[in-house]
Amino acid sequence: MKVVALSFLLGATVIFLLSTWLQSRGAAPWVGYVRAAAEAGMIGALADWFAVTALFKHPLGIPIPHTAIIKRKKDQLGEGLGTFVRENFMSADVVATKLRDAEVAGRTGKWLADRRNAERVAAEVSTVLRVLIEMLRDEDVQQVLDRMIIKRIAEPQWGPPIGRVLSSLLEEGRQEALLQLLADRAFQWSLNSGEVIERVIERDSPTWSPRWVDHLVGDRIHRELMDFTDKVRRDPNHELRRSATKFLFEFADDLQNDGATIQRAENVKEQIMARDEVARAAETAWAAAKRIVLESVDDPSSTLRTRVSDSVVRIGESLCDDPEMRDKVDNWIVRAAQHLVAQYGTEITAIITETIERWDADEASRRIELHVGRDLQFIRINGTVVGSLAGLVIYTVAQLLF
Repeated sequence: MKVVALSFLLGATVIFLLSTWLQSRGAAPWVGYVRAAAEAGMIGALADWFAVTALFKHPLGIPIPHTAIIKRKKDQLGEGLGTFVRENFMSADVVATKLRDAEVAGRTGKWLADRRNAERVAAEVSTVLRVLIEMLRDEDVQQVLDRMIIKRIAEPQWGPPIGRVLSSLLEEGRQEALLQLLADRAFQWSLNSGEVIERVIERDSPTWSPRWVDHLVGDRIHRELMDFTDKVRRDPNHELRRSATKFLFEFADDLQNDGATIQRAENVKEQIMARDEVARAAETAWAAAKRIVLESVDDPSSTLRTRVSDSVVRIGESLCDDPEMRDKVDNWIVRAAQHLVAQYGTEITAIITETIERWDADEASRRIELHVGRDLQFIRINGTVVGSLAGLVIYTVAQLLF
């Protein structure tokens, strides 16, 4: 395009020289009009060449003031571009308007409601899960679980909190259901305990005791046992049940206030925590969870991926069918975007400014010139044509007037 623009200048120059030579030989009057047009075209072409060149470099290498503008003003241009983007594109109102017009929630819901897209989301979630799990070191996860769960459970005393919970349950009468269950089970056991009672009596009775006496005693014990357990089962205010409730109240109080009982609870806790199953609970839990997740993420028909896919479809359908939910999600998106723009708009647009500042001045000027240079060369061509027409008009007016 530079060659084309230069050819217009050279063409005007040739025509001007030829016209001038013809005039010196006494040519016809119309040659003057051609000469004036060519002369003005040369001036227009040279002026626009200077203007276009001055944007990017010093014309002919001469450091004329106010030339090589882009090279000298590169940083200011970057700062101005960043400010322009921030004020016109990163404003809260503009972002809110664009997001609301985009109907993000509705479009997202429609996309998610499609089963194929939901399965794709499930596959991507599975991939992310696999990557996360493979990134984690087993030892680190086990230590975290051990600190957060196992040791957290073992650190405090067990007696007082258990006593408080038990007291609360007893005050609400929750022990009655348990006592009723125990009484019912005891009665059911007593109904079928005849053989057991008879066998115990035969084993422990004197050798001289007749067999029929043993059977008579066993039968009597069996009947008394059934009668007693039936009374306990039927009577909520039975003495045994009241005694059990009283014992539980006293035990709950001892767990909170009696040092010996609290210490016995601590001893039980230490015995439990010392068991190998508890000590390796974090390791076992993580190994099982890791194995289940890794097996599930690779199986498209696994329960994990199926549930993720079903959940995604339900979310999409809810966004499609529930206008109130769509509006709520859109409002969340708008508020989040406005917050980001308000808090970090300057940092975001600073990328433009900082990037341009890092550019080499000569290289930046060259790149910009290559990007817009074709249109700039048309300016030179237009300058030649318009200058020629303007010169022709001016020469014509001067001939008519004088």
